Amino acid sequence: MQSVRTMSTEFKGKTHIDIFDRVMREEWAQRFGVSEERLRKAVTMVGSRITSVAAYLDKPAS
Repeated sequence: MQSVRTMSTEFKGKTHIDIFDRVMREEWAQRFGVSEERLRKAVTMVGSRITSVAAYLDKPAS
């Protein structure tokens, strides 16, 4: 049986990605379907706001 992993409640309602928090970085990289390095680059380019990162990566924010 395959389990479906959902974003933990700790991350729901957040507006920014803390790129220095390993767990948050891993969760958002998985959520966006990108590597952690790609996520870091996105944050460097557009800032840490989730909607900005999502737009940069051309992915849905939620």
